[in-house]
Amino acid sequence: MSNVPLSTAVPTVQIDNAVTRVTEWHFPPHSETGWHKHEMSYVVVPMTTGPLQLEHPDGSVTTSHLNAGQSYTRDAGVEHNVINPSDTPFTFVEIEFK
Repeated sequence: MSNVPLSTAVPTVQIDNAVTRVTEWHFPPHSETGWHKHEMSYVVVPMTTGPLQLEHPDGSVTTSHLNAGQSYTRDAGVEHNVINPSDTPFTFVEIEFK
């Protein structure tokens, strides 16, 4: 991790109904979500290509290289902090299943 102070990623809820919640996450350069635990299974659709870092509860940090339009899914229970370590913005859409 660099010593650059992190700002906060910006979530915008687009849909929140009985079946799904769709949130666009915009990460300015050097921003983070903050620690959170996913209570629902979800799909992420990157709108940008680039790296995101994941801080895990055990203290480890991994880097995922995401490509615009290449989705991935995770089960409920994932706990992490998501960080944009780069000098460019990053955006993804998160679709949670209720």
